[in-house]
Amino acid sequence: MNELIETEEKRIESMIYEIRGQQVMLDSDLAKLYECMNGTKEVNQAVKNNPDKFPERFSWKLDKEEYNYLRSKFSTTKLEEQGRGGRRYNPRVFTEQGVAMLATILKSPVATRVSIAIMDAFVMMRKYISNNLLEQNYINNMVLEHDKNIKLLQNSFSKFEEKRKNNEIYFNGQIWDAYSKIQEIFKETKEKLVIIDNYADNTILDMIKKLKVEVILITKPKNLLTEQDIERYNSQYHNLKVYFNDSFHDRYFILDDKETYHCGTSINRIGYRTFSMTLISDIEVRNALQNKLNEIV
Repeated sequence: MNELIETEEKRIESMIYEIRGQQVMLDSDLAKLYECMNGTKEVNQAVKNNPDKFPERFSWKLDKEEYNYLRSKFSTTKLEEQGRGGRRYNPRVFTEQGVAMLATILKSPVATRVSIAIMDAFVMMRKYISNNLLEQNYINNMVLEHDKNIKLLQNSFSKFEEKRKNNEIYFNGQIWDAYSKIQEIFKETKEKLVIIDNYADNTILDMIKKLKVEVILITKPKNLLTEQDIERYNSQYHNLKVYFNDSFHDRYFILDDKETYHCGTSINRIGYRTFSMTLISDIEVRNALQNKLNEIV
């Protein structure tokens, strides 16, 4: 029995690759592990039907360079599905969190006795998944109380997401992590993004140029961002309005006049010293800030 378990663990480990500095699994391999009747199509349909549950840090489609990299490392058949013409699109990959999230959505039609193999796969893969997301008592009870524990797992994700979103701290040296977090916040905007930062420079322009929303920047006059920079930027992207005002000391990001983030440092200095980003939940504080903003914009 131990030899069988060891063999299965090695089989799953062989399905884990490193892309963008993260351990990921292919959609086709996950479809086999979860015994999806429609194969990879079912996995990708789950992502399509639940886009909010699969941000890019959970799952993404390989670009051409990443796909070619894997093809050069492994045999073509390992990356391409069997059938007429093989794959039509590049594979989708899932991080550790994405694998766990997928498990909460897919519902296998096979009988319970067959799905035990899937539960065993969960147990073997838990070393690749954060202990904050999957606790051992969830896995121990999955086989006998599958539906009940799936709900517990979803609650675990919700609490994790809420904690992650409400308050995060970055230490000196975490430049890329902090930069990525701010970009992630900006991408949540649907229509209008307000950035308040007295020390704005061209870094902000690089971050907002791909956003398909209105961007309002409030920064102090005679700053690192010149009127010529703004004019040249808007001649191509046409989505930025800048108001020069020095009445703000702290930095804020306001999304669609609803969510407001407080940022402990200017964007051009993120990651150089320890700072935090906090989602402001107090309605009175948000309204007071919005009233002050209305006096300027």
